[in-house]
Amino acid sequence: MRKAIISLICCSIFSAGIFIIQQPINVVTAQNTNPSYAKWGRLAMQKVHEKYPNANIVDYFHVGRKKGAETSTETFKLWLEAPDKEFGIFIDITFTNDTEEVVDIGFREVSS
Repeated sequence: MRKAIISLICCSIFSAGIFIIQQPINVVTAQNTNPSYAKWGRLAMQKVHEKYPNANIVDYFHVGRKKGAETSTETFKLWLEAPDKEFGIFIDITFTNDTEEVVDIGFREVSS
């Protein structure tokens, strides 16, 4: 009787193992998980680099999006190291909701 129970348990475990192995595995990669603001973040870094060519971007933070009826604004804070100082830059990128055409890019420098 004991051998029959052990055999039954082993068969059940083996069958469950085959079932698990046959199930498809869903893999999510970083390439498929770009946030909606990634395009605007790249533009923010490009524009900050153009405005401050002697500074290195050492930190990046997406503050958020303000959505309006016709335009939206993505706000980022970048921390820069220049030869003579460290400082932060808030950059606001305003674009049309329909075409995503850039309407305005604003910069605000902060010391901390």
